[in-house]
Amino acid sequence: MDFTPIPGFTNPHLQTLLPRFIRRKAIFEPVWQRLDTDDGDFLDICWTEPPEHAGNKPVVILFHGLAGCFYSPYANGLMASFRERGWLGVLMHFRGCSGALNRLPRGYHSGETDDARFFIDYIEQRFPDVPKAAVGVSLGGNMLVNYLARYQHDSHLSAACAICPPLDLADCAHRIQKGFSRVYQAYLLNSMKNTLRDRLLRHPQVGSLKTGDTINISSIYELDQQVTAPMYGFRDAEDYYQQCSGLQYLNQVSIPFKVIHATDDPFMTGAVIPKGSLPDNIDYHVTEYGGHVGFVGGSLSQPVFWLETAVPDFLALHLGDATSVKANQSTSDRTVTAS
Repeated sequence: MDFTPIPGFTNPHLQTLLPRFIRRKAIFEPVWQRLDTDDGDFLDICWTEPPEHAGNKPVVILFHGLAGCFYSPYANGLMASFRERGWLGVLMHFRGCSGALNRLPRGYHSGETDDARFFIDYIEQRFPDVPKAAVGVSLGGNMLVNYLARYQHDSHLSAACAICPPLDLADCAHRIQKGFSRVYQAYLLNSMKNTLRDRLLRHPQVGSLKTGDTINISSIYELDQQVTAPMYGFRDAEDYYQQCSGLQYLNQVSIPFKVIHATDDPFMTGAVIPKGSLPDNIDYHVTEYGGHVGFVGGSLSQPVFWLETAVPDFLALHLGDATSVKANQSTSDRTVTAS
């Protein structure tokens, strides 16, 4: 299914920002749950309905993007679409993203899969007899590629989808420092620096920063250099980017996997698009327009959030769907395609 933007709204920045202007409130309120982790911390998760009432519904797991949460427009929109398909949706907040300060200084990054594994194991133990799928958005999409490659033989998932994943982290960190994209970087950094300040009030050291230090961070690269790399044992930001960029791991993904990317995404460049063919189980779908996790079609009076149809349509091929997908929908196009 091709994406067609709202007439006159093909600009990538308009596409990126439109969801926040159109969808100012969450479509529904989720059911919250706190999971205690093995290291003495917790993960806050959101369900589309009380899980004890879900019966044998397929489960779809959502991993949000950098500094995102359930109330990000794309997140509650996708969760609502999962619910409408008759599935049980559940979102895992990365540490520090649920609005509650975690107990430990540890946070999250684009290649950190331990929390995802803990969470998916929990879902597998709770719902052992139903099919399960996962969707990762932006940073969560790159993390999901890392997860699927690491656990290619026991991911517990029937299918997965990544939306606008920064599969070349170094290139994306450079791209977001250019032009209007610096506005997005400033927005993301403001949120993350506030969380970092709170963590430094509770912990004597976070990354290379110590309590009382001035937080002199003006770019995602500097954040990764001063916090992400030292906290997770990377030599520096470049080492982190090299080890965790998902592009190099795509060929190791063994389940049906769809990647959605817009060529006009202001967070990244063509460096995230694989060169040549891909394994038959991977569909890398490239659109001309869409911005970063935008993809708003229809009209201003009746906007259509294309991702909320395209993603469930793909997952339905592997989970089953109460509203059914057209029988003639093709799944044979598994190399890089353009629409």
